[in-house]
Amino acid sequence: MPGIDWNAFLSPVLLSVKVSLAASALVFVLGIAAAWGLSRRTFPGKTLLETALMLPLVLPPTVIGFILLVFLGKKSWFGRWIEAWFAAPLIFTWWAAVIAAVVVAFPLVYQTMKVGFASVERSLEDAARSAGAGEWQVLRYITLPLAWRSLATAYILGFARALGEFGATLMIAGNIPGKTQTVPTAIYMAVESGRMTLAWWWTGSIIVISFMMMLIVNKRK
Repeated sequence: MPGIDWNAFLSPVLLSVKVSLAASALVFVLGIAAAWGLSRRTFPGKTLLETALMLPLVLPPTVIGFILLVFLGKKSWFGRWIEAWFAAPLIFTWWAAVIAAVVVAFPLVYQTMKVGFASVERSLEDAARSAGAGEWQVLRYITLPLAWRSLATAYILGFARALGEFGATLMIAGNIPGKTQTVPTAIYMAVESGRMTLAWWWTGSIIVISFMMMLIVNKRK
């Protein structure tokens, strides 16, 4: 279509998909560990811990981005350790966008998985344990297969949430074309510079991808 630089259009789309795939995989593993562990245990401070895990759901993305920037920046011990280990800073890389997406997507994934694990009959898990199965075997052969619909839904929701992340990503990954510019940040910059046609194409692409993700979720329900 005339007036569209397809290289400029595709770069943020491909990067957004790349970031979302990496973030959804990471948050999927973290979500399973947290949801399964906390749904099967009771201990002092559990409510406080679960509240902390859900906090990114209600915090403004810029607040999350600021906290991540302080924690991962060069002035923090963790940021210096990362830079020394990998010979490069983490801030303003596509991996920083992945971390931002993981943090904002985690509460949604965790809550969905928690509901799925809660629906699994404890008696089935106890029967497996009484037959000599260890906790890992119970999780692998009993809990995960029975909760697979919730787990699949959690993964798709995590991917969709990572795809739409803007505020925290802008804070710690920036908006570097071809390097850290995702579709949401690209739309913002396109509108700021008056490139409305390109902004509409990016908007359409993210609507289509998100619609397909949500359609899959609704079909699974």
